[in-house]
Amino acid sequence: MGAQRATFAAAALILGGGGLVAVNVYASATESGSAGAPGQANPSNQTWSGAGTIDCPDVGSKLAEVPQQARADVDKELALLDQQVSEAYARMTSEQQAKAQDADFVQSAILGPLKEKRGAVIDRIKTGFKNAGAEAPNSLDALATCTAVPADPTQNNPGGQNGNDQQQNNNGGQQGGQQGGQQGGGQQGGGTSAVSGPVAADFVDITTLQPNVAQKPGSGGNASTGTFTSSCGVNANKKFNTDNVIVAPGVTNGAHHLHDYVGNQSNDAFATNDDLAKAATTCQNQGDKSTYYWPVLRVQDGTQEFDADKNGGGLEGNVGKVLQAKQAQIEFIGNPQSKVVEMPTFLRIITGDAKAFTNGPANANAHWSCTGFEDKVQLTDKYPICPQGSSVVRSFAFQSCWDGQNIDSANHRTHVAFADANGNCAGGFKAIPQLTMRLVYDVPAPTLENGQVKNPYAVDGFPEQVHKAITDHDDFINVFDASLMREMVDCINAGRQCGDGAGGGAGGGTGGNGGTGGNGGAGTGEPSPSPDASSGGNDATASATPTDTQTTQPPAGTPGTTEPTRGGQTTGTGTGTGHTVVVPKADISPSAAASDTAAAPQGGAPEHHGSEATHRPQTPAAGADTPSTQATAQDTSPAGSQSQSQSQTEPQAVTGDLADTGTNLWPAAAGGVLVIAGLVLLRRIRRGSV
Repeated sequence: MGAQRATFAAAALILGGGGLVAVNVYASATESGSAGAPGQANPSNQTWSGAGTIDCPDVGSKLAEVPQQARADVDKELALLDQQVSEAYARMTSEQQAKAQDADFVQSAILGPLKEKRGAVIDRIKTGFKNAGAEAPNSLDALATCTAVPADPTQNNPGGQNGNDQQQNNNGGQQGGQQGGQQGGGQQGGGTSAVSGPVAADFVDITTLQPNVAQKPGSGGNASTGTFTSSCGVNANKKFNTDNVIVAPGVTNGAHHLHDYVGNQSNDAFATNDDLAKAATTCQNQGDKSTYYWPVLRVQDGTQEFDADKNGGGLEGNVGKVLQAKQAQIEFIGNPQSKVVEMPTFLRIITGDAKAFTNGPANANAHWSCTGFEDKVQLTDKYPICPQGSSVVRSFAFQSCWDGQNIDSANHRTHVAFADANGNCAGGFKAIPQLTMRLVYDVPAPTLENGQVKNPYAVDGFPEQVHKAITDHDDFINVFDASLMREMVDCINAGRQCGDGAGGGAGGGTGGNGGTGGNGGAGTGEPSPSPDASSGGNDATASATPTDTQTTQPPAGTPGTTEPTRGGQTTGTGTGTGHTVVVPKADISPSAAASDTAAAPQGGAPEHHGSEATHRPQTPAAGADTPSTQATAQDTSPAGSQSQSQSQTEPQAVTGDLADTGTNLWPAAAGGVLVIAGLVLLRRIRRGSV
């Protein structure tokens, strides 16, 4: 009888333990009834209940040349691809219940139809080429397929989004409903949006980071060391639109996010070069009718902005209060190795990549910092949380080498390039004045609690880019009159400080925008009459140690690299007591010392090297010489530069560790112990009965 009871006990242990293991493993594998991205493992049991994103190949990057006859139609078709991705992303983020009930919902109901729509657009592009007597690249057909990137495990809760189904007109004249949390543009209780980001992991306390800004090397004997400043205001007259005349001409809402504009006041999707030449300008020097524009910065505090129910605004996840910069400093500088030549009129330059989160960081050129930290820490894929009394700074340094022929190129990049680490322009490219910009904002500091961020701020962007810091970018069209451009070049080549507020840096002398101890320092020039000037200077926390006005010249990134090699060239002059630092993309690691997320998910999609959306044919500049050889500059890292992380970037959803696994599977472990105990007991019973 004792042996029978022991046998029954052993069997119970084995059956009970085995059942516990099976139930726990099954529950872990099927939690929420969701699956990961099609064609890939579901990392860390990630579900689709959050706001994953959609990664689509960049069709425009494959169009190296577009026939003139087909250009307008191709531009519109490429813009329609962006519209389709926006609509698909909106549905993916709103259909929570459907995704929870059907693991194949994302593939069958969103990605499948999206592939068909993209295929139809690609067919029309190919037809346009054919009708123009040209042949489209054979690789286009493979670019119709998009992949889905799982939601970030640290994604915030919806925060009470209050929208209803909305109807919107897209660029192709079609109607598309965007539903649920993405609508209404409002967030209750100061929370962040589950569909538009950012998340807590996108922020970092700048005071906790180690310095990552490299020291500037010396200049060569033929260096052009002057500076030319243009004061154009901070968009106080609130000129906004969601167009982008460079990448989507003739297409309303081609950017899918709101832009600030300073300088030229006629910039919209339909502006021609003649329109820009005849326009009014906010620049103090009326000879500068150039257009400078960048995505707005918002604080997601629940404010219902003027665009809360509009495309490019709340309908596409760009929500919250639009912040106006308190300073917008525009400065052109020289080259550390050579004299500069005049920019051609209507030259177009985009720096940074509005789709860097899905395209990858090859063309990223975002730089975030805080006043008082600019010459120490620059961030690419994180938003800084600044200490009290310090302001958020966005800075840009544009490409400074020109091919000598074109004012634009098919991908809006190959006609200009960054200088190499020593400041040299490669392959026949010519050095031009380098545009640098510095935008300073008073931003309420977000708070991080229990893995959530409250009252975050974020840059506007394409919906599927989920407001990542790495997507920041800036746009410029040169509309200087010829005499003022010559004056700029002569000034820079002669090593002088010219333009608005010359002698005191951006903003001018005592009491100007720089002010004593501010950005410009105590200059010797006259106080700037700019409406943005403020008594005593704006940046009270600027470094007390005198530093030169600095600008770091980066090498051109190599398309397709996951993490650009870091290195750079810093040049500049100045005697202000404050500092202005602009560090282009090649000088810093994306998140300094505290990054724990990827710059961009790769997702197995075909390569992406494009700019914001669409691509146009090369346009020769007036009076250009014979075409020069265009070279691809390689990233280089100067000796002594700071060691950088070499790790591959990953989707943000790829997280979790052994501790997480143990926490989720402890019942299975307990069941295993019971099974082993039962087997040991059964073995002893058998031995005792022999």
